[in-house]
Amino acid sequence: ERRQKQQRRSFVVGASAKQETVDQRTIQEEIESNIAVLTRAADTKQEDSDEVYEALVNLEQQMRTAAKLDDSLAVQMLEQLTGEWRLIFTTGTANTQKRRGGQRINYFPIKAVQSFDTTVTPNQIENGIYLGDFEALKFQGDMEFDLKKRRLNFDFNSIQLLNGLWNIPLKKGEAASLGAKSGLGSESNVANASKKEKSAFFNWISADQNIATARGGGGGLALWKRIK
Repeated sequence: ERRQKQQRRSFVVGASAKQETVDQRTIQEEIESNIAVLTRAADTKQEDSDEVYEALVNLEQQMRTAAKLDDSLAVQMLEQLTGEWRLIFTTGTANTQKRRGGQRINYFPIKAVQSFDTTVTPNQIENGIYLGDFEALKFQGDMEFDLKKRRLNFDFNSIQLLNGLWNIPLKKGEAASLGAKSGLGSESNVANASKKEKSAFFNWISADQNIATARGGGGGLALWKRIK
């Protein structure tokens, strides 16, 4: 009887492990399908905006599930994050969408590049806005990555104007306020920045050799293309 119980227990454990393997394989196939759509969108800017949006939403859900099955995904994502990324597509924050009558922003019309460096302490973040190839302004600051939540918390502490001609120190929360007023940030980031225990953040979805995706503190989804 004891042997039968052990056999039944082994069967249940084995069946559970087999089902988990099948689930992981299915999720991985779905992830790869959505990554393919987003990679094409980043390369060509020709993919249908609604399809890109759906791929972002689906990928977010799939990566959340995959991360529960594989703890190493967050570490792999962080390792890929260092580099320079051009913003390709954004749905805009919830407030921005309201101001536009519910219309989502899609392919980003100007050159905006975010840089992340996880090889230094503290980790560094930069956000540059360009007129053509001329860097009109660049925010700089510190960041930290919460592996458990896959959340990138950050705060900008300086802004450079006209390709570094002027460097202006920023107090806590000032960058978030400027971003919200310009439409590039969110009011929730302003609220977070005003609290000592909170900062602006991205809930990171994915990052690989070609593209990165995340949801901002204001609720907007974003797609970046690696340029360096």
